[in-house]
Amino acid sequence: MKTVIVGGVAGGMSAATRLRRLDEAAEIVVFERGPYVSYANCGLPYYVGGVIRDRGSLLLQTPASLAARFRLDVRTGHEVVSVDPAGKTITVVELGTGDVSVETYDELILAVGASARAATGDSGIPTHTLRTVEDVDAIDELVGTAADHSSALVVGGGFIGLEAVENLVRRGIHTTLIQRGPHILSPLDPEMTSPIETELRRHGVDVRTSVTIESIEGGDVLLTDGTGVRPSFIIDASGVLPNVDLARTAGLRLGPTGGIAVDGRNRTSDPHIYAVGDGIEKIDAISGEPALVTMAGLANRHGRSVADVIVGRDERNTPAWGTAIVKIFDVVAAKTGWSERQLASAGRPHRVIHTHPASHATYYPGAESMSIKLLVEPVTDAILGAQIVGGEGVDKRIDVIAVAIAGGITASGLARLELAYAPQFGSAKDPVNQLGYVADNLRAGTTSSIQWHELDDALRGGATLIDVRTPAEHAAGAIPGAISISVDELRERLRELPGGPLIVHCQVGQRGHTAARILSQHGSEVRNLDGGYRTWAAGVAARKPDPVRV
Repeated sequence: MKTVIVGGVAGGMSAATRLRRLDEAAEIVVFERGPYVSYANCGLPYYVGGVIRDRGSLLLQTPASLAARFRLDVRTGHEVVSVDPAGKTITVVELGTGDVSVETYDELILAVGASARAATGDSGIPTHTLRTVEDVDAIDELVGTAADHSSALVVGGGFIGLEAVENLVRRGIHTTLIQRGPHILSPLDPEMTSPIETELRRHGVDVRTSVTIESIEGGDVLLTDGTGVRPSFIIDASGVLPNVDLARTAGLRLGPTGGIAVDGRNRTSDPHIYAVGDGIEKIDAISGEPALVTMAGLANRHGRSVADVIVGRDERNTPAWGTAIVKIFDVVAAKTGWSERQLASAGRPHRVIHTHPASHATYYPGAESMSIKLLVEPVTDAILGAQIVGGEGVDKRIDVIAVAIAGGITASGLARLELAYAPQFGSAKDPVNQLGYVADNLRAGTTSSIQWHELDDALRGGATLIDVRTPAEHAAGAIPGAISISVDELRERLRELPGGPLIVHCQVGQRGHTAARILSQHGSEVRNLDGGYRTWAAGVAARKPDPVRV
């Protein structure tokens, strides 16, 4: 049997090497348009920043090494320009010579990936994306030859854009970041991105949101907010589009998102053509609908599974949750599942939980604060998504939640997870367990909460806000209109409280919960401001140009 694979890197090479391990007799041919068939594209920004110093360490395999170990016929510099499904052939152009050849196949795998979405057009300013080794070589040369006071414009505040910004700053390049949407890292909700924007500005990054490029003339970039910048070069990280031209001209079905449509076994509309990687649609775990999820882990996994399918194994894909993580200077941001914005836009009922735990026991040196947001289905208590922003320990907690989701563990069930504990690693009540405690209180009706963005409407509707922190905390920063009564004095000052609905808040929510329990058992209608002052301040900061003290 002869399997031809179009495209290398994650999906293509995972398929090729897995197929060889399963079938020593198979003929496997890989065509790659570029000069590199296997490289660590997720490490490219860190080579620009000098964090990764050895360029060669990014080049994981070569055609020679793949031939020696896996007996693969890998041909770089070869572009597949057409597919004939009826004849089971492909047409290939050798880019170095222009020679055209026709190759037959029994099974074909398309691992053609995605291409950067151009945001600037022909600008006259050196402009590069950050997806390939060639991209990083060009950017590294620009940075290496840049004059003093050189500057860069990064277009797009997603994962790649933020990594580009950090590493340009590490090389001494003054950087402006523009983002089309109202906040950076659009997969996260606004109150969760405020600490990231603060971190960027702390390192001298000029962050501008709700801004795009209006025009470029003579080296000047005019932005839609009426301002202009004159960058030495531009990094275009405005997003990607699936590469579907080959599939379209072959008559393969494209899905509603514009990606290549595949079934649960990565088979396209042709039974002998498969597709993997960033160019295909995945099934969203929450909606059950097709979605574009461009994650290296999924590309590798699907490459492996398609090889299993080709040799006759009963392998099926699982839906995608979009679990991801990024580090920006000293702040880590991670997510899995849907955001509150997505759930609200889709009209999906949801319950929101914010907590602000420490990464490990606070009495042990080095504990760092993190902010966690959990999205929960109110009836079933199923976890719909999570977001975490902080430092140490963010990666561990998002992975625990992602595994809990995969295992069908409910939000309240997080309280019962037995997690490894020593004071330098966590707390006896781990941050994940704490999420479960809060979720269980809400599910059982032990307490009621209100979100930061709902507070103004509630106060206009007649509710009274009680700040149960200490007077010193209240003086350091308060929500307008809040009455200051510390939780430790609350029982003795019940008569001072006005009638009608009450909303209590503390700094992060825990003392607010205690206050709510006190007041509810004394007959008050009370809700706790979820996540406390810290979440409210972060949310308000995301709405205003001048940040609120958090």
